[in-house]
Order: sequence, then structure tokens, then C-alpha cells
Amino acid sequence: MSTFAKLLSLCLFFGLYTACGPGEAADGDAADAPAPPNIIFILADDLGYGDLSSYGQQRFSTPNIDRLADRGMRFTQHYSGATVCAPSRSALLTGLHTGHTFIRGNYEVKPEGQYPLPDSIFTMAEALREAGYVTGGFGKWGLGFPGSEGDPTHQGFDTFFGYNCQRLGHNYYPRHLWHNRDKLVLEDNEGSQEGTYAPNLIHDRTMAFLEDHADTSFFLYIPSIIPHAELIAPDSILAPFRETIADDKPYDGAEPEDENYRDGPYSSQETPHAAFVAMIDILDRQVGDITRRLDELGIADNTIIIFTSDNGPHQEGGADPDYFDSNGPLRGYKRDLYEGGIRVPMIAVWPDKIAAGSESDHVSAFWDFFPTFSELTGAPDPLQTDGISMVPTLLGDGEQKQHDQLYWEFHERKGRQAVRSGDWKAVRYNVNEVGLDGDVELYDLSVDPGEENDVAAQHPEVVAEMKERLRNGRSPSTVFSFAQEAYLGK
Repeated sequence: MSTFAKLLSLCLFFGLYTACGPGEAADGDAADAPAPPNIIFILADDLGYGDLSSYGQQRFSTPNIDRLADRGMRFTQHYSGATVCAPSRSALLTGLHTGHTFIRGNYEVKPEGQYPLPDSIFTMAEALREAGYVTGGFGKWGLGFPGSEGDPTHQGFDTFFGYNCQRLGHNYYPRHLWHNRDKLVLEDNEGSQEGTYAPNLIHDRTMAFLEDHADTSFFLYIPSIIPHAELIAPDSILAPFRETIADDKPYDGAEPEDENYRDGPYSSQETPHAAFVAMIDILDRQVGDITRRLDELGIADNTIIIFTSDNGPHQEGGADPDYFDSNGPLRGYKRDLYEGGIRVPMIAVWPDKIAAGSESDHVSAFWDFFPTFSELTGAPDPLQTDGISMVPTLLGDGEQKQHDQLYWEFHERKGRQAVRSGDWKAVRYNVNEVGLDGDVELYDLSVDPGEENDVAAQHPEVVAEMKERLRNGRSPSTVFSFAQEAYLGK
């Protein structure tokens, strides 16, 4: 029985003796039972572990996101679904890691969109909708081209507004966005015009959804495109940071006369450092808008907010994660399976339920959210999952189950694998060359979270165990396969 169902049962059973909600009838009328919590899931794009001041950022501040940490729980060992966009989102919405989830890599489909998540997949959004939630997605999708079975309207979302395609999501003044299956042409962005800054328009639609559904249970999924390259922001936001952010070097990118301008390539930027900070400032302001409106609507106390990032910091488009120490104490960037590519900030807020100002070193990952939300809301459980509910950690009640292992794979750059078990972390690069039983690097994260010292030679028995975990931690895929897939009998 889910946590919410248990609370509801107790509330009804003890209705004559306890007040479970305002104006409850003496007979424990179910109409007066507490409503299941709303869920707002904010997913930043390529925000590194060190890109929030609450996680150690020194060159700029994120006051509104930091206030989330003050009001809730800050996780220090939380992992994204993958090291790039699409598979990370697939792991989140399916509750399966990249050795099992259907979308395991970025796979573009022309003219616009990515390889579709099959309609047969049961997503977190579908589960919440079955439980009576209104579901909305606002931002970047990347799990199926418009009209395909992977279209968000086929994967559990009542409403979607934003970018369907990850490639077109590189550009912040796009020529069109999508509202469900309707293309919204942005005429004021034609040519080199900068009339509509997409994150602002998407945020306006996000706030409208919040207003429209404040009186019912909702799941609001906000996969922002910030701060993924290109690095650009309205001058009203960017200008002050040009004066305060130093050591800028111009980025020579796409120009209006180029054939593929605003069709994926990143635009030029004279001050990429300042632009990066301005973009995160926009994201931080948007988080502040959401939290303030929840308070004004009187629904903050019954709303869970999750803030996290889809993978580690990027290096494209003039981005400079070393200057900002975007991966904090961790090694690696986006596309790496070292900690810097997959360990991400994660903050969870639920007033009076999740302890304010708390911190957790519980080892968790994106595939844990589906079973967690199912338990908290009474929604159907995932049909299959690699996840473990985080409810005991979030609510400070009961014994928290631990993962036996966490697994990742990446199909670009000759193939990569990683597995974490306890404090041991094994990483294998160049899988397509060395094979699925090739040598691994081994790190003890308890003393070496920066993965500076490969101790494989000192622990052959651990290496053997971790190789076995890498071998058996995945199932073959006909779409996202390694060159040595035959090793598994495919």
C-alpha cells in the first residue's frame, strides 16, 4: 500500500477522533480526505554539480534555488539518468537505468526530433494521470518526433509546450515551438530577429498551467533548456553581468548568413562567461516565480518540488566549466561517466513533510523517482523498475532500502560503461574496441570522490566483481547497441 493510501486509510479510520483535514465530517467522509500532493519537477539542462551556490559555486549566486535547499533536503550523492539528454529523460520517466530503458542515447530523426519512446512503455506521467493528476510538460522533450508514438501527448502528458527536438533546443530564439501537436511559428524570430526568447515564453505557459490547475492535483514537468548552449540571454539580463564577470573570450559560432543558422549550431557570443551566468540567473528567477506563486495560491504546503539536472556541465558553445568550477570536486563533464558527468545537484521540498535545511548522502538516481512518486501519491507502480522509493529518506520515517548497484552506459565516443556498488565505482571507456569484458578503472568514492586514483591493480577481486556487474547489468538493445553486443549472445 502506498504512503498516501496508508495516510488516507488512517485518516478515514480515525475520523471520529482526529482531525485529518479542515471541516472533516464526523463519519470520515472521503470527500474531506487530504488531497494527494502536487508534483513540480524542474529539470535543468547541463547544470553541473557545482553550478549552484548551495553546492559551492563562488562566481555567481542562485538565491531562489538556494532557498529551495533551505526549505527542503539537499542530496549530495544523487545521479542523473545518463550523461546526455535523451537517455537521462528516458530513465527518469520510465524508472529504468540506461542498461534497461528503451532510449539509451541521443538518436536524431530528420527533419525534427529524436527516436521515439514506444507507446507500449508505461511512463511516470501515464501513472500519475491514471491516478487523477493533470499532467503538463514545458520545456524540451527529446523522446520522439512530433506525431510519433514518443510524442509527449502519447506518453502521459495532457499538455506539452516547448521544443520537441533537442537539436533545435540548442537555439534560444527558435523559429517555432510546439503546443501539443500544433506548431507555433514565432514570426518575430525570423531571420536574425530576436523577438521571443523561448525560455520566457515557455515560462509564461508554465505559470498559466499552474494557475489553471491550482484547484486539482497536478504533475508539472519543467525540462528547461537552461543553461545548455547556445549561450545567449536578453540584453536586459545579460548587460549587468558583462560588468561583473571577468576573463571572457569571444566564441566564434554561427552567424545569420550561415545556412544552418538557428537550425542547431550555436550562435556566436562575445561574452560567453557573462551569458552563462545570465542564463542561470533567468532559471533562478523562474524558480522564484514558481515558489512565490505556490505560496500566493495557498498550495505550497501540498506541493512537492524537485530541482535537479539531466547531466553534468557541457563544454560547447563557448561554455567554460573549468572557469566556473561547474563540476565542483568531481572529475569529468557531460558525456563522461566519471562523477562529473552524472552526479548532479538534487533538492527536494515538501513543507512540513521533508525536513527544512536537511542534507542526505543517500545514493539515489533518476530511476528512483517513479517508484517514489507512486508511493507518495497512490499512482500505479512502474511495470518494471531499477528504482527504489526514496520515501523513507524524504520523510525521515522507516528504513531506507539501498541500491545494490547503479549502472550507466553511453553509446557515443566508442562506447562507455560505469557501475557503482557501495563506495566502489568501475568505469570502462572505448567499449567498442576493448569489448564488454575489457579492462576497467576502479575508484573508491569514499576516499576519492574526484576519481583521481585508479586502484584496479590493488583490488583484483573487486575488479572481477565489477566486471560481472557491467556484464550482467544490462539487456541487449536492437537500437542502442555496442559493437561487441555479440558477447552477450545477441
